[in-house]
Parts: sequence; structure tokens; C-alpha cells
Amino acid sequence: MFFGCASTSGLTDTLSSLSSAAADSGMGTAASILNASASISKAAEDITPEQSYYIGRAVTATILTNYKPYENPAIEAYLNKICTIITVNSENPDMYRGYHVKMLDTAEVNAFSTSAGHILVTKGLLSCAKSEDALAAVIAHEIAHIQLQHSLKSIKTSRFTAAAAATANAALTVVSNDTELANTLNDMVDDVITDLVNNGYSQGQEFDADELALTLMADAGYNPKAMDDMLYMMKELQKGKAGGVYKTHPSPEKRIAKVDKALTKIPMPLDTSSSRVSRFNSIMK
Repeated sequence: MFFGCASTSGLTDTLSSLSSAAADSGMGTAASILNASASISKAAEDITPEQSYYIGRAVTATILTNYKPYENPAIEAYLNKICTIITVNSENPDMYRGYHVKMLDTAEVNAFSTSAGHILVTKGLLSCAKSEDALAAVIAHEIAHIQLQHSLKSIKTSRFTAAAAATANAALTVVSNDTELANTLNDMVDDVITDLVNNGYSQGQEFDADELALTLMADAGYNPKAMDDMLYMMKELQKGKAGGVYKTHPSPEKRIAKVDKALTKIPMPLDTSSSRVSRFNSIMK
């Protein structure tokens, strides 16, 4: 199976198809598909990669109704290249329809990832990065959430798990006048959005994502210590601010302490960061 972040066509195509389907149904926008609510019985069914993709892309579409995409092809291609470098060197490089990075046009400092392999990074968070290795730290953290299936755990533990399999398979045709399926998808997406955007993952999940991100970075040849650089930068930016990553993540102080401890167990790769300086400066400056 092809895996790679170098092209964002997968993300663009899926969002376009969801929006088109909604428009054809007379509902107007992708978000309109998700306006109903229903009560679904509990169950404990496994969610396949295909099903998790369809749920995740609906989550992505919902996020993009609240955050305007930032269109900069050069930076986006660069971020996707970093994503490819990390995922291809990871233990889980294959993903249904691949990994894709998209930027959000907001000064809010935050990033999101979904079970579809979509990574959404704000301009505000990108502005914190002072090197390619720091950018890699941001992307690796979100890849870690995906590979640890943190978003899927929100679905599996929700009261809507019973209908997850049937609904996810029908996501592409959810606007075909099947109100029950539309309602079920809405409920599951709402659960994930609540966890992902409003509440954030648990502290344990955030610490686990940081720790795996260090390994992902080292395996890809990036300096894992750049994670510390990003966290210290965020610590400075956090002073007097609220919302965004400050609302949904543990404090930078707690994350720094955990990362510093984990760094003592991570074999450091050869320092090749100088080879990436000119590339970073030419694209990000």
C-alpha cells in the first residue's frame, strides 16, 4: 500500500467529496451532514482501518468548518515531506490512504490529528519552530497520537461504538436519505471532536505521544532534543495566555520533565541538523 505525506491530494479529495455529497443532498455544507443526534446502544466491535479513516475524515471536515485552511503550497509540501521522512522510518509506515498534513490559518497555538491520518497544524504553532527538527517534533507528536490510536480509543469507549462499523462503512453515502446512519456518524464525530478539540487527550496519552515522538524523530535522523526546544518556546508563549494547546495539553513544565527523563533512554542519532538549516530558512522564513 502506498504511504506518503508528500502529496496532500488525498486530504483535499476526501474533503471535497464530503462537501460535494452534502451539497448534492441539499444540506449545503459538510458540517450539515453532522447536524442530527441519536441515541445508539452500546457494543464492543473492532473498527477496521477503512472505518477509522471514514470517521477520521469526517472529524477533519468538521474541524475545517471552524478553522480556515492556510493555503501555502510550498510550506505544506515541506511539512508533508517531513511527515514522510518520519513515517517511512517508523514501525508503522503503512496507513489506509496515507498520512497528510494541512495547515490552519489561525494564530492559535495548536495541532490536531485524526484516525484518518490527517494532521492539522496551526500557523501559530508553526511560528514557534526555529528549525526543521522542531517542526519534526510537532509532526512526530501528532503521528504518535495516530499510531497509538488515541482518537480511535475515544470512539471505542463512547456510547456509540455499537454502530461504528456500519456507520463508518457508509460514511461516503451517508447523505443518501438514511437518517439513522447520518445521525450515528454525527454522534461519533461529536464524541471525537469533544475529546480532540474541546477536552484534549488525557495527560497520560499526551506523555505517551511525546515519548513515542522522541523515538520516531531519532529513527528518522532528527534530533529528539528539539522536542525540548519546542516545549520551552511554548512555555514562554504560554505566559498570560489561555486556550489552544494550553487548554488541551499538560503544562509545558510537566511535559519537559517527562521528555527530559525519556531522552536519557533514547539513542541519539548523528547530528545532521546543519544540512537542514538552509532548507528550513528558505521555506519557513
